[in-house]
Amino acid sequence: MLTRLLVYVAYLLKTSSRYQSSKHFFYNLLENPNNRLKSYFDVFMIGLVILSVFLLIYEVGSKPGELDLWYEHTIVSLFIIEYLLRLWLYSDNHKIIIDYYEQTRYLNIPFRFRHIARLLITKKLEYITSPLAIIDMLAILPSYRELRVLRVFVIFRLAKLFRYFNSIKLFADILSSRRFELYTLAIFLGFLIFIGSTAIYVFENTNNGGHINNLFEAFYLSIVTLATVGYGDIAPQTTSGRLVAMVLIFFGLVFIAFFTSIIVAAFNEKMQDMREDRTYAELNRYKNFIIICGFGRIGQHIATQLEKNQQHFVIIDVNETTIAQARRLGYLVIQADASSNAVLTNAGINQGASAVLCTTGDDVVNVYITLTSRHLNPHIRIISRANNQENIKKLYQAGASNVMQPFEVAGMMVAEYIGQPVAFEALFGILRQEKDLVMDTLCVFGGCMIDGKHIGNVNFEQKKLLLIGVISSNPVHSNHKNSYQVSDQHFYFNPEAHFRLHEGDLLVLLGKTLSIDYFRDQIAKSRLQPHLPKGRKS
Repeated sequence: MLTRLLVYVAYLLKTSSRYQSSKHFFYNLLENPNNRLKSYFDVFMIGLVILSVFLLIYEVGSKPGELDLWYEHTIVSLFIIEYLLRLWLYSDNHKIIIDYYEQTRYLNIPFRFRHIARLLITKKLEYITSPLAIIDMLAILPSYRELRVLRVFVIFRLAKLFRYFNSIKLFADILSSRRFELYTLAIFLGFLIFIGSTAIYVFENTNNGGHINNLFEAFYLSIVTLATVGYGDIAPQTTSGRLVAMVLIFFGLVFIAFFTSIIVAAFNEKMQDMREDRTYAELNRYKNFIIICGFGRIGQHIATQLEKNQQHFVIIDVNETTIAQARRLGYLVIQADASSNAVLTNAGINQGASAVLCTTGDDVVNVYITLTSRHLNPHIRIISRANNQENIKKLYQAGASNVMQPFEVAGMMVAEYIGQPVAFEALFGILRQEKDLVMDTLCVFGGCMIDGKHIGNVNFEQKKLLLIGVISSNPVHSNHKNSYQVSDQHFYFNPEAHFRLHEGDLLVLLGKTLSIDYFRDQIAKSRLQPHLPKGRKS
């Protein structure tokens, strides 16, 4: 009967959305480093810990009042609740019960309550005996005032800050990653201290003309000498003692050099992870950003324009040189293979990214990135670069929303504007990033001044504008040349003078901001003016 009840409760918890959402909430609050809620909680707990330590220090010379006791009990209650929540989050008891129950059913063996109890207790003991959990428990003990000896554990309240400071946790992780080297160095240090303490005690004993009265003083002097501190309160007096001190100083310098090199090497190895964690944490703050895969010439120009438009973006590249350049510019970067599922997932392709730009110089790499991106997010917009004409179809088949051909476009623009020096100046102005020179789109509204007009009659040159092309889905334009498919529309590059504009067409214009804004105002005003019959003057 007890077994059935236990299994029933386990399955009930597994299917309970309220239970799962509650556990997910507390996981984000206490454990998830990428959740903003945890950062707020950490700041709150840091403040509580520091204030509680100040309160305990104040009580050393003063008797606590009722408000002090109430505050102490509140803090300890929060510590206990936090400890129990972390213990709860450490393992899912219902999953352990369900896994064991399904194993017994599959193997046709009896369900033993004693065995499942041992599994559950063992799992929780793993957390209880972990270093941070022990510190959490010891941080609660100073509040038990009946045993004042427990007040010594106040130091563990400060050690509790290890849990809330990411930099301190990072340093602890670095030390943990170099356990073997540090253990070896610690054994060597212990051997030196033992030999040095023994030698100093023998040579500097008061019976031999020294100032060392006991073995503890010899131990103290050897540590001070190895650390190259030299307080001067105890100093070797005999020639033999001074020779021992000289040797200890030399080995102390060697020990410090080795210890420093180990820590520096560990930090260098961890630096990449630190940078990536910072990037991922920064991306979690954004609700709309762009992923740029490849930071070559094209990627650099795109990043520059996005930065001008105050659009958030992240750069993914494997090249160390380009990544270093992006970092110098202050961009968010991830040094990794952009075609990796894990990299794109961590970069937020399903959490905040609005588009993926594949701008590497290798079409094969762009195809792989496009395939991976489309697999991870079927609805995201993917714009890919194609260096060869024959790879355009492959990129569309891989899932690209749009494909750009920068070199073909550049060649086409040179061919079209070869006799127009003004056009060249405008285009080079864009490339040189001159101020007030922009590329923008204007819509042809029904009934406006250019609706139904031929391009040759609009006189863009007089308006200080350069028409790059027209984007339209209107089938009446299908007979014009220089037509390129853009999603469900067509882009008509440098259309001829007899090209007639229709409602819904988009003009891609190049010019100064002042000229484009003025032309936009003219179009808007012309929609509001009544059209007069031909032959009549107002």
